[in-house]
Amino acid sequence: MHLENLRINHFKNYKQADVQFSEQVNCFVGKNGSGKTNLLDAIYYLSITKSAFTPQDNQCFQHDQSVFSVKGEFLLEDKKRQVLCGMQLGKKKLVKLDDKPYRKASEHIGKFPVVLIAPNDTDVIRGSSEDRRKFFDAIISQTDQTYLQNLITYNHVLKQRNSLLKQFAEKEYVDKDLLQQYDDQVIELGTKVYKVRKQFIKRFQPLVSTHYANLSEKSEKVNLEYESHFDLDVKQLIQESRQKDLILKRTSIGVHKDEFHFLMDKRLIRKFGSQGQQKSYLIALKLAQFDFIEKEKGIKPLLLLDDVFDKLDDFRITKLMEMVASDAFGQIFVTDARPERTLSIFEDIDHEVKFFEVKDGNLKALE
Repeated sequence: MHLENLRINHFKNYKQADVQFSEQVNCFVGKNGSGKTNLLDAIYYLSITKSAFTPQDNQCFQHDQSVFSVKGEFLLEDKKRQVLCGMQLGKKKLVKLDDKPYRKASEHIGKFPVVLIAPNDTDVIRGSSEDRRKFFDAIISQTDQTYLQNLITYNHVLKQRNSLLKQFAEKEYVDKDLLQQYDDQVIELGTKVYKVRKQFIKRFQPLVSTHYANLSEKSEKVNLEYESHFDLDVKQLIQESRQKDLILKRTSIGVHKDEFHFLMDKRLIRKFGSQGQQKSYLIALKLAQFDFIEKEKGIKPLLLLDDVFDKLDDFRITKLMEMVASDAFGQIFVTDARPERTLSIFEDIDHEVKFFEVKDGNLKALE
């Protein structure tokens, strides 16, 4: 699978751009703030139907514009597929595949998989449990539509239950039968999510360990553990937490509180790992994500590398380039503020590399 071309209108700092890609390596070079990352984000949007860097769609509009669109043509299994994502202020987002609109944008996720490695990925290691849940949910959702729909429904039920708890607190009255209906849904949907996450971690963890060993010069042993209320008697936990939930006005038991522990020699890497060890673990997670999706989907995801050469040392860059040279990846998109560095990194690799200069939201292919 590869992305043949991209056309964007009024997306972030781009008024308009129309570009043809190499099916191997594409490098966007230019000063910081010129719009390199926004190009990667447009590609990400085509695959995931949302931005990787801004939580709200209304932050994707170019300044003072009320409409944006991102359009691309993929070649998948020798067949051209056209994807369009667009939005108008005040209206529902539109996602089309081959001119046919989806009923729900989430139905598109996983059809054209993508893996992004970006500077803010450190949140996965150092951030909250929510950051880690989002990371793993994004991987599983690209390979399992049923999981994604169950997760969406669970979050909807959770929102309704929290709203109900607030109403009960305000009225100083509790309808136990009504609350029980929501408890049952939290348990039923949560159990489905939990089972998939648990099975996923069993398969994902060995991939992380293998990549970490390749990226690290040291012999420390890394692991990945999953912790959930559903490891215990969740029905009892929810019953026991009702009074607490009514006081807090939110649900304290469920898969929305799951945690994933990143371990090195049985200790939390975010607390005890060096900066280099954390970097290696993070890249191992991303490369494991690539491998897992490829195995599940039978196609290599697009690989987006945003400003990674500034964040990695020479050893890890060399290891990453060895994988590129071995054809471990498919189509790659890279951003860098230093074109001479990118050129030197790729010059010894027998791949077609296409360079694009980015300047103030304008894009030009370099010969």
